[in-house]
Amino acid sequence: MALMTGKQYRESLNDGREVFIDGERVKNVAEHPSFKPIVDVKARMYDMPFEPENKEKLTTRLEDGEVVSRAYKAPKTKEDLTGIRNHVETVLDDLGGVVYRVGDETIGEMWSLYDAQDKLNEINPTYAKNIANHIDRVAREDLFHVSANTDPKGDRSKLFSGKDGGTLLHVVEENDKGIVVKGAKFETAAAYAHQAFVKPTILNWEAGEETMAPFACGFIADMGAPGLKHICRTSLGTGKNDTDYPISTKFEEIDTLLIFDNVLIPWENVLFHRSLASAAYIRSTLHRYSAFNYVLRVLRRADYLLGTALLNVEQTGLTKLQAVREKISQLINYREGINAHLTAAVANAEVSPGGLMMPNQSLLYTGRVFALSNFPAMAHLTRELVGGQLAVTPDSETFADPVIQEYVDKYYSVGEWSAKERGKLLYFARDLLNSSYAGHRTTFELFAQSPPFAQQMSVFNSFDMEAQREMVRKAADLKAAITVTNQ
Repeated sequence: MALMTGKQYRESLNDGREVFIDGERVKNVAEHPSFKPIVDVKARMYDMPFEPENKEKLTTRLEDGEVVSRAYKAPKTKEDLTGIRNHVETVLDDLGGVVYRVGDETIGEMWSLYDAQDKLNEINPTYAKNIANHIDRVAREDLFHVSANTDPKGDRSKLFSGKDGGTLLHVVEENDKGIVVKGAKFETAAAYAHQAFVKPTILNWEAGEETMAPFACGFIADMGAPGLKHICRTSLGTGKNDTDYPISTKFEEIDTLLIFDNVLIPWENVLFHRSLASAAYIRSTLHRYSAFNYVLRVLRRADYLLGTALLNVEQTGLTKLQAVREKISQLINYREGINAHLTAAVANAEVSPGGLMMPNQSLLYTGRVFALSNFPAMAHLTRELVGGQLAVTPDSETFADPVIQEYVDKYYSVGEWSAKERGKLLYFARDLLNSSYAGHRTTFELFAQSPPFAQQMSVFNSFDMEAQREMVRKAADLKAAITVTNQ
């Protein structure tokens, strides 16, 4: 069986990778206090498929019978897409929180690349073969696959002038072993992943093919490759009390600036190279599958908003008020709006150019915009329902001080809720809504799948508007159709 255990995952991270955080070189990623909590979460995910109660939901078989993670088998039917949803929800239910970069949400970008095989074959058939090989390898070796997208942009006016290679990642050499790349990428979870799909992020390729060709490359990078350095941001949860910060101390996903200092990428890991057409195509289809797993995570965030608000108003009997019920209903509308988009995207799934089954693109992308654009308002609504104690409640150590215990019990107990239990709910709400971690997640989600304008462009490009044009032509008795394009 191809599946990796949690123990094997932890051991696999000791591959000589160069990881830096808070002024130190990390010797053991799996045991370092900034990484251990999220490595433990990922290790738990690796152990879950071995448990009888989870095996059916979390695993499937390749055509030759090999048992693999359900998350890593490319979907070919609507049932496969439903299976992926069940996989994500089963894992998140077990963890008791939301994790964004754990592999299943990024392998979809490789499936998008698989759909581009015809275009890539026009350049070099070897690249299409490499894509298929890597999709198969990730499944059979159960690799933690992430996706490196954003470059530190720097002075964009110099990037393609030919005078300055800029900070955008680009090829500096080709040899018989592969390509040598230099530059940098931001990537969440890279320090504790096995490999990343690295590709360009820019959309404007109009400066000229010869000048821009070195930037138009996509490849698989081994996270322990010589010359690759991980420069990580400080953890927001390290050193905090896990009672006061129950989410950030467990689910903090560290972001990394990956420095490619003349890193050799073997030819078998090159997915496209010197191809502006491939780079542009990939950018337009990158989230064809991965947006599904991503919106599933926002759905679970909506569940936590709704659950937190409900428990807080129920403990004080506020649900009798119509004004409170109206706000709860707004949260339900939000939650079910996301759920409806996901459900419909599977029910109306489409066959992709590569013969896979992709979620209905228009419903998926409109669902993504709906989920993200409404999240800040729904979080604020939850704050209103939780109330001002979200901002003024003392920490758990103060709550436990025997000198003031009688006061805490008197002023924080309500009905059957003890002061301790009420405090735990408020700490969860604070970490979900008001902590540094909460602010970070809100910003991360906003850009995790491209900036908002790019997400709106996905909506524009994936909706077939001809039906609406034709309806108005017919209703208004207009003349024959005039050719219209979205260009």
